[in-house]
Amino acid sequence: MHLLLVILLFLESQFCVQSSDSNSPAGDNLATNGLPFPWSKVRLPNYIVPVHYHLLIHPNLTTLKFSGSVKIEIDVKNNTNWVVLHSKNLKIFTATVLDEHEAHLSDKVLSVLEYPAHEQIAIFSPKILTSGEKYFLYLEFGAPLSDGFYGFYKSTYKTKAGETRVLASTHFEPTSARMALPCFDEPIFKANYTVRIRRGPSHIALSNMPLEQTVKIGNGLFEDQFEVSVKMSSYLLAFIVCDFRSVSGMTATGINISIYAVPEKWHQTHYALEAALRLLEFYEQYFNILYPLPKMDLIAIPDFQSGAMENWGLTTYRETSLLYDPDISSASDKLWVTLVIGHELAHQWFGNLVTMEWWNDIWLNEGFARYMEFVSLEAVYPELKVEDHFLDTCFGAIGRDSLNSSRPISSLAENPTQIKEMFDTVSYDKGACILHMLRNFLTNEGFQSGIIRYLRRFRYSNARNEDLWDSLIKHQNKNSHSLFILSHIDLKKMMSTWTLQKGIPLVTVRRQGRRLYVGQERFLKIVLPNDPSWNSLQEGYLWHIPLTYKTSHSEHEVKHLLTTKSDVLTLDEEVDWVKLNTDMNGYYIVHYDEEGWNCLTELLRVNHTALSFKDRASLIHNAFQLVTISQLTGKTGNSILATLDLIGYLKSETHNVPLLQGLGYLQSFYKLIEKRHIADVTHNLKTYILQYFRDVIDKQTWSDDGTVSDRRLREEVLSLACDFNYPPCLEKAKQLFNSWVDSNGTVSLPTDVSETVYMVGAQDDSGWAYLLEKYGVSMCETEKSKFLSALASSKDSKKLSRLLQLGMGGTVIKTQNLPSLIYMVARNPVGHFLAWDFVKKHWNELVEKFPLGSFGIRSIIVGTVTQFSSTEELREVEVFFKSITEQVSQLRVIQVATENLEKNIMWLKRNLETMRTWLQQRLN
Repeated sequence: MHLLLVILLFLESQFCVQSSDSNSPAGDNLATNGLPFPWSKVRLPNYIVPVHYHLLIHPNLTTLKFSGSVKIEIDVKNNTNWVVLHSKNLKIFTATVLDEHEAHLSDKVLSVLEYPAHEQIAIFSPKILTSGEKYFLYLEFGAPLSDGFYGFYKSTYKTKAGETRVLASTHFEPTSARMALPCFDEPIFKANYTVRIRRGPSHIALSNMPLEQTVKIGNGLFEDQFEVSVKMSSYLLAFIVCDFRSVSGMTATGINISIYAVPEKWHQTHYALEAALRLLEFYEQYFNILYPLPKMDLIAIPDFQSGAMENWGLTTYRETSLLYDPDISSASDKLWVTLVIGHELAHQWFGNLVTMEWWNDIWLNEGFARYMEFVSLEAVYPELKVEDHFLDTCFGAIGRDSLNSSRPISSLAENPTQIKEMFDTVSYDKGACILHMLRNFLTNEGFQSGIIRYLRRFRYSNARNEDLWDSLIKHQNKNSHSLFILSHIDLKKMMSTWTLQKGIPLVTVRRQGRRLYVGQERFLKIVLPNDPSWNSLQEGYLWHIPLTYKTSHSEHEVKHLLTTKSDVLTLDEEVDWVKLNTDMNGYYIVHYDEEGWNCLTELLRVNHTALSFKDRASLIHNAFQLVTISQLTGKTGNSILATLDLIGYLKSETHNVPLLQGLGYLQSFYKLIEKRHIADVTHNLKTYILQYFRDVIDKQTWSDDGTVSDRRLREEVLSLACDFNYPPCLEKAKQLFNSWVDSNGTVSLPTDVSETVYMVGAQDDSGWAYLLEKYGVSMCETEKSKFLSALASSKDSKKLSRLLQLGMGGTVIKTQNLPSLIYMVARNPVGHFLAWDFVKKHWNELVEKFPLGSFGIRSIIVGTVTQFSSTEELREVEVFFKSITEQVSQLRVIQVATENLEKNIMWLKRNLETMRTWLQQRLN
């Protein structure tokens, strides 16, 4: 207590050591012991900088606790008596400050002040720490292994014999390193790490760097000592203690790559090794910077909330994102595994080598990694046809960005909940799409050279939004043929319009002779142009849009930068049609005048291949987006009718992307109407879809033959046909399911249709029970995810309730799968109210499992709320969220979900009667 009194007196008398960054008196914030906490901000002071962490960690997999010590070399920038750093849920046993010779500065036990609201601790040194001097902070600590998916947490798996085994793994991004060790847990504080891990003889330990040596220390324990890491942010630190097996290979440049998994799943690791070797070699060549570590481990963790995590040299994955079994995994599964590996390996440069200064620019990590997935796979695995998938990425981003609840790519985020919410569609998908637009505008070579400059300039450091544009500008200025030199384009100003304001532009086009009259406005799904709030929501929005277009008379696209609200372009000659946004390379929606839409609709009818498959898909997408705001009219004079007229050509369509685009919209309308129990329209729309697309359905084979594009189409079309109770589909699926059951699951089903087969089989009691039994014993998570999807398709509400309870229990169905299970039940027409009632009843338990702002809780909210489409349901949703306002007031996702619900209400109000009449006419 003597030292506590000294601290209190010191605070009251002078408080001379506080950095000028503090914005309120120390006394405003009280530590857990009632003393004033010396720092008031959520972000740490910048006058103490970590240089090197020496970490010892010992997880006990029997007691499920861990203990450790850390010696942090620090640089002091201002004179101070205080060291403030992060710690969450850790018990600090000892805290000491040492001088550069590692001698104690004080013979007294140093007290640790804790301020849980900011997840910070403060250590007081009676002797002032002098600016420019080197010191060491030494702490001993311990805690239980976390029950969730963040920090240093426990994971379990079952062997074929039914034995439960335990491992300990880390997941620190964005703000959870502080749950495993006291640290300066912000991306700007890059440091080196020397890690030692204690373990038993039946386990192995892994960390970011290769193992240097193992020392036997007694009591049956071993200490694994790892090489010193490169300089990196705290969220990239990782360590794991497990009993996994691995397969390894070497890249052409001598990097050792290993894939780790549960021993009995070792045979599922080989494809990941092949992909990781090829993709890492591609990135080294593309970025012209060698991967800087001696090894790269990829490990499949049995309990994992997100898809994967890019820890430098030790990337962690959900099992479905890394493991591939050719006898079970479909073409879509293979594409997914390859994309995720490509994403995490891209992060070794974008995110690890160069890190954003703060989480407001997380898109510099995630947008780039998402985009590089596509760049790398297009080069290394052209047969996977990843370009088919990229349009869906941008269409998904537009869906979010056309709501007023969207946000700028670069947004304010201060506390952990706000930071977690930054890992969303805007950062990942919109980020990737504007990078694609920029690459198309600069040329591939110009873009590649600019990002190489960016990586070289900021390696082992941190960067901001504008640093990327500066690097691209400086590269272009060296190039005498640069588009920027020719057009005097201000790249920083141009890209700020895409990253610092939210939303997506709607480009309007009217052709008159050889003139194109183009304009721009903000595209908003909910608000109509005649709404009183329309003008205020449009005010101040202006993008610098790199327009591209093709005409009936041009073989090559034409480029033009639209920087004003309106402009007039002159064509070289009179043309029959104009199509803007060539191949959907730009991130904007295009709205033609009536004549323009009529010309393009006619073109699709008579000669659809005059446009690329991307142009055809984007026309369908843009038209259906405009239906929401009743903008598109065409020769029918009605928005939905004009769009249905546009997709009338699809009977002639052979490419899967536009075909699935059109079919997907019709299916989504069907699902919306089905949940409202509008029997006549539901029946007629189903009948129309099955009649209109019958030829496409009937020509599908129940096999794994064909290209990846063929296989994706088969998977989607047969799933829809069986879901719509198409008799030939049901008959074949039942036949395959019965054969599979009769063989006790030993007969291999065609992988692309297996999920459809399981869904049909799950509709009777015995099939459902058998699938649940197989779910419990399967050793392949990809297979289990198909089983679970089938189980959740049952039309028996009691079975769905049982699934939800099993998910909440976390034993038969792992907790990591609960968010996706809730969504699966919610999209079931029998289950949407059931899932919503479950969420309301178990809200507090769900928040304990999935923290506010996390991907899990966001997918639960969006997955349930967006199934609704009535004003009564909207009111119920608003009442529930109002009842927990204190918890969710910071959550942007609440607004996203309710705005999507409002969109559903608006769509039905505007289009239901028109659809009813149209279907009656078509079917009669």
